[in-house]
Order: sequence, then structure tokens, then C-alpha cells
Amino acid sequence: MERSRLVLGCGNFGGIGSAPAFFGQGESEAQAFALMDAAWSFGIRTFDTADAYGGGRSETWIGNWIGRTGNRPRIVTKTFNPMEAGADHGLARARMTRQLESSLDRLRVDSVDVYLAHDFDPDTPPEELVGTFEALRELRLINEWGVSNFGSTELRALYEHGKPSVVENNYNLLERDDEQDVIPFCAELDIAYMPFGPLAGGLLAGRYQRGKQAERGSRLATRPEGYEHLLTDKTFDALERFAAAADERGVTSATLAMAWLLAQPAVTSIVVGARNEQQLGVAIGALQVELSPAEADMLAQLF
Repeated sequence: MERSRLVLGCGNFGGIGSAPAFFGQGESEAQAFALMDAAWSFGIRTFDTADAYGGGRSETWIGNWIGRTGNRPRIVTKTFNPMEAGADHGLARARMTRQLESSLDRLRVDSVDVYLAHDFDPDTPPEELVGTFEALRELRLINEWGVSNFGSTELRALYEHGKPSVVENNYNLLERDDEQDVIPFCAELDIAYMPFGPLAGGLLAGRYQRGKQAERGSRLATRPEGYEHLLTDKTFDALERFAAAADERGVTSATLAMAWLLAQPAVTSIVVGARNEQQLGVAIGALQVELSPAEADMLAQLF
């Protein structure tokens, strides 16, 4: 599959990720259409979604947009999480097959370009997971397969039975655990590494201030649990240094944070969960910022 440097993240279409408590929130269908139109006009040709995003709304709206425009983006979709509160979850073969069939219906396509396990399932042996993926590929329902939110231990166990094409994990200047093992593993085996969360919930964009309450509707106000460990004086000191470095280059902190990711040799592309066209423009701007390896290392040392 041809790799796009920027991927439109559609996790806020009709919800806030896969959390049933937020289904029906996030972007409306009209707003999602406007974002997809903008992404397409910017040259973004890969959309990232999941069956449980918005309880199915994200995939449905992508399918509706494909039907309306006739455009066919490369599609990355995933399964693991429940489609509604109390529904089943996991990566058992029967469930994955069922979920893919429903995804294809919602997306209005005959196959997806990349199908991902959205999280690690301790109840599904890695050989079963690989066998399911390969069976779906033989049926030509998927072109490639991979994993998301897998640690190095799970990834190495999986590799004993088959090689994923893509690993999609959380990675940014503030959250760099994958540098220890996952990224070197992907680089060694030529596995595409596609990080999400490039701005750490908006922290790297300078959206939050030390000691001040997060703005209502923001990621830290809505789902703070994934970021509370970062809200320290050490983090805000580093963010101030980073903002100064961005000012020196004449770009925003958000643009520089994405440019740093794009400068990492192992990063194939980044998932941009933009909420509006302006935020998409910031990501496009990052493509124009060239960082040498020495400059990228210097920025990393600010944290």
C-alpha cells in the first residue's frame, strides 16, 4: 500500500473515540463531511477509523461521503472495542469476521486497505489472530493487516506467527516509550510505524496553561485520564522551552511538534485527528518544515 505522510484521523466523527459514554458527540455528519472535503483538497488520501468510533457513526459517515463524492480514500479501520455499552469486544476469529463484514457495509466498500487489531486481547492467542488476518486477506476482504496499542512483548509474540504491515501506537515528543523497543523492532523488520496523538491531547500545541483548568470541550477536559501523568511542572517547563524554539523558527508549537514526528526515520506517517480545517492546515504546514537529524535531536532534548 502506498503510504501517505498524513492520515486523517476520524475518531471524533459522531463520538470521542470508542467510548460509549460519548457516542453521538464529537463532529456531526456535516462537520465530518467538511473535514473529509478539506483533507481531500489538501491531498490527504488515507482515512483512519474504527468500527467502534462513534458506535459505528465514523465508518457510516465515511461511507456516505464516498457515496456522495465518488472519492475512494485508502481506509484503515480497526476492531476490538464494544460497539455499545455492554456489547462484546475482543479479537476472537468469529467476532473479527463479523465486525469486518459490518465495517464493509458501513464503509460501502468491498475491502479495506488495512485492518488493525485495535488493542491487545489476552484471550486470543497470537496464532489465532494471525490466522484470522491471513484468512481475511486470502478472501480479499483486506489488503494488509496490523496492530494498534500493542507493546513490544505482544508485538514480538505476534511476529512468531506472522508479520504485521503496520503498527499504530501513541507517540509524540512527550510520550516516547516506543523508542525503547517498538520503534527499533519496526525499523529492523520494515514494519510501517504510524503514530497517533501527535500533539499529546493538545499539550504540544500550547493549548493548556500551568495551573489553569482545561477549556470545556477540550481533550483534557473531556477525557483527562490519558494525560494526567503529563501535567507536571517538568512538562510545562519543557513546553515553554519548546514554544520558544518554535518562535525562533517562525512556526507554531503544533506545527513543529508534527514536523519533529515526520523527521523521525521510523515514522511512516502520522494520524492527524483534526477537528477543523485550520488544524488540518497546521498539519499540512508541518510537511514544509525540514529538520535535520541534529535539529530533531535538539528538540527532543528539550523534554
